[in-house]
Parts: sequence; C-alpha cells; structure tokens
Amino acid sequence: MTDLLKAFQEHLVYFQQVKAIAPDVEQSAATLAAILQAGQKILICGNGGSAADAQHFAAELVGRFELERSAWPAIALTTDTSILSAIGNDYGFDAVFARQVDGLAIKGDALIGISTSGNSPNIIKAVESAKTKGMHTIGLLGRDGGKLGSIVDTALVIQGQNTARIQEVHIFILHLWAMLIEKKLTNKS
Repeated sequence: MTDLLKAFQEHLVYFQQVKAIAPDVEQSAATLAAILQAGQKILICGNGGSAADAQHFAAELVGRFELERSAWPAIALTTDTSILSAIGNDYGFDAVFARQVDGLAIKGDALIGISTSGNSPNIIKAVESAKTKGMHTIGLLGRDGGKLGSIVDTALVIQGQNTARIQEVHIFILHLWAMLIEKKLTNKS
C-alpha cells in the first residue's frame, strides 16, 4: 500500500468516529448559535495547527461561510502577537489565553479550546478562567480527551495518536458548525 493510500485509509478510520459524536456536534452547534443569537461572542484558542484552526473558524463567523449574512462576533485568541508576547513574557506562556479570556469575555460568551492532546496547559488555564466568568466551554480534543475532556462543558474527542488525522476531523467539525450556525441564524435550511 502506498503512503498516500495508507494515509487515506487512516483518515477514513478517524472520520468514522464522527458518527458516534454526531449528536454532541449538532448540539454544540445549536448552543453556539444560541450564544450568538443572544448577542454574545465566541472566543477560540489552540496551539500550532490548532491555532490556525481557531483563526479559520473565527474567520468563517466574522466573514461568512456559505451564506451572505451579517458578521458575528468571534475572536481567535491566537492572533495578536503583541498581546501573546507581552503576556508570555510577563506571566508565562501558560497564561496567554487565560489572560485574554479575563480581559475580553463576559458571562454568557463561549470558549472553544482546540487541543489534539487535551492537555495543553495554556488551554486548560483558559477554560478554568472561562468557567469562573460563567462562559460555556467546548473542547475540540484528541487522543483520550486529556484533562480538558473532564473540565469543559462539552468534550468532542477524536481518539487516536495521529495529530494530523485528528486535526483533519477537527476542521471538518468546525466547517460543520459554521454551516449549521449559518442555517440556524439565517433561517435557511
């Protein structure tokens, strides 16, 4: 079997897991839509490729996914290099997202933490901060869900050890959320 076919086969195995978590994926999309409909905002954080996924999802909400509509408030906490470097320098890298949650979020907002290990210390601290503010927390996670799996309100876990395959499923879920949120908030089915 070629490397391409092996990777494709593994990709399919990881995607099969979506069937088992489909109700939670759909419910979390409905929750995010309700948060936006109430005039609240969504904050998203992740590291590395998951940081790129956080930015991608924020862009789908503030810009658009498939439908023409108004912009919705979403912030990727991964994008402001001045904030990230100041917080990292003054408080440590573990605080780069929690400090932003403290400054930007209010009760009723949502925080999505994306972590393929489920054990990223800076995302754990962000979720802990979000909980103290009364935010809804969702973990888009990998492996066994890690510590984040037990502290978020909703844990969507893609089990396995291959980070790339986990991230492929994560971006699919983010696209699905964008589609479902747009349909719900624009009343188009």
